[in-house]
Amino acid sequence: MAIDKIQSESINLADNFAFTGTVTGAGGTNTPAFFAYLGTAQTGVSDNTATKVLIDTEVLDTNSAFASNKFTPGVAGKYYIFGQVNIDSTNTHSYDKKVFIYKNGSAIADHEMPTDLALAGNSSFHLSISTIVDSDTDDYFELYALDNNQGNHNASFINGQKETYFGAYKIIE
Repeated sequence: MAIDKIQSESINLADNFAFTGTVTGAGGTNTPAFFAYLGTAQTGVSDNTATKVLIDTEVLDTNSAFASNKFTPGVAGKYYIFGQVNIDSTNTHSYDKKVFIYKNGSAIADHEMPTDLALAGNSSFHLSISTIVDSDTDDYFELYALDNNQGNHNASFINGQKETYFGAYKIIE
């Protein structure tokens, strides 16, 4: 490609450019990507047990990579994975509350709310988590949560797009 004119001004990024060759190294996509949330409250969650959150309502799923409450990217690379669980605690005294991201059946990231919280009746707690992780084509990821009330009751996970959700996207490298 020959240059016919050199201008002494800066490039205006608002201009349109017509390329006749191949442009490489520009842009990229953050796919696969998904975002889903808990559409129906998950009740009867056992005390002090890491329980898979049954995410059931998809908002976005670019590659059909989210199914059966788990994300299987199918494309190797680095991923930003995030989630939040709203745990409903009906007891007047609560202990550990945790949220986890699992990879291939094992926890790879967790976030814990401080122990021995004094509560005034019914209370709910939002626990958020995020991590960056390498994934092979066959890895899968799930969202788990735990509520420890020392056997005093079973918890539930609150439904709603702003309450309990799970998502991920590929990072452009």
